Amino acid sequence: MKKKNVYITIFFIFVLAFFSAYLVYPNYFKIPNFPDIPFKLGLDLQGGTHLIYRADLSNVEEGDKVQSMEGLRDVIEKRVNYFGVREPLVQVQGERLIVELAGVVDPAEAIRQIGNTPLLEFKEPKENYLDIIKNNEKIFETKEGNIEDPFLPTDLTGKYLKKSDIGFDNTTTYKPLILLQFNDEGAKIFEQLTEKNVGKPLAIYLDGALLSAPNVQEKISGGKAQITGDFTVDEAKALVRNLNAGALPVKIDIISQQSIGPTLGMVSLQQSLKAGIYGFIAIIIFMILIYRLPGLMASIALAIYVVLVLAAFKIMSVTLTLAGIGGFILSIGMAVDANVLIFSRMREELKLGKDFSLAIEEGFKRAWPAIRDGNLTTLIVTAILFGFGTSFVKGFALTLSLGILISMFSAIVVTKNFLRVFVATKLEKVKFLWY
Repeated sequence: MKKKNVYITIFFIFVLAFFSAYLVYPNYFKIPNFPDIPFKLGLDLQGGTHLIYRADLSNVEEGDKVQSMEGLRDVIEKRVNYFGVREPLVQVQGERLIVELAGVVDPAEAIRQIGNTPLLEFKEPKENYLDIIKNNEKIFETKEGNIEDPFLPTDLTGKYLKKSDIGFDNTTTYKPLILLQFNDEGAKIFEQLTEKNVGKPLAIYLDGALLSAPNVQEKISGGKAQITGDFTVDEAKALVRNLNAGALPVKIDIISQQSIGPTLGMVSLQQSLKAGIYGFIAIIIFMILIYRLPGLMASIALAIYVVLVLAAFKIMSVTLTLAGIGGFILSIGMAVDANVLIFSRMREELKLGKDFSLAIEEGFKRAWPAIRDGNLTTLIVTAILFGFGTSFVKGFALTLSLGILISMFSAIVVTKNFLRVFVATKLEKVKFLWY
């Protein structure tokens, strides 16, 4: 490769490194119209609330449980986003729902935001619902026995709700009522329910409480319904707001809560950064002592690698957790490992008496299969971890995989061109600098 092309490549490498470094830490001076992107910190670094809920799937068909949990996850994400929680993490694990709210350090507030989401259900009457109602009236008069619900759960729940509005009864009372509009799938279910129960009541439950049980006069198409009750205007507005934020498809109960304060998160971040800096310095010292001038070039390339990876984290909005930072630090070791393989091969070529330029090219060529195979197997493992792991494992896998990909660029492009600068110079003759 011609020296001119080498210098041009190095120039663009430093330009890329400069803008990456500025993106990572733009505090020294301001470049006009340059995006200012903050790092996105996870729960363990920023502080926040970790909640675990158990979903009640007792009334859900076995084949519909996965879909119900996915619907529940979508509704909870919609709910917490509606209340301004930034980048919530909501995961499904079996019948459990894990909710992580970074920046929300009051568990009671987090539980309120999620727990206030109403469970909206439409139920149809049992075959003997009239007898059950009469029997319940007797129980109520005598105050003995158990009240039996005359209605059966149906497939129509809040997960099919498209939107909700407030309306008013057009009779002389002008009482507020809740207008519901279901999505296409919900409209079909509602139409089937009304067709099946013409002349019978269709009960509307909210959080297990019966709000209304209007009689079905005819089959209703279009997916529109209404909730009537003894609401005040403020209560109706609050209910509409909650329903639009997301009505739960199934009931949930909180089984675990944990709060991580911002102070603890900041301490964890500072300790992680300190560990990373110490590790980086130790690597530089090792590389220079063992590999001399190539080690120095590798250290500069490693510094460029670090700013490139951090800039990629910002651009891709990677959520940094302690596990993610661990993956990043491990990727630094992988980047150094590639340089060690290259320099070892290059030394062998130089000891055989080969020309310096040829030794560089042969060193990279012979080291490439080991670098490729080692990084590829690690990427396969990170893909498995990301596909099947929990949130912290996913963060580790993502940062490690990004680091590996950029480390290959750092070793093969950056370090190689740095070494090419010394071709046909006096320094290439100084054996102590190279082996």
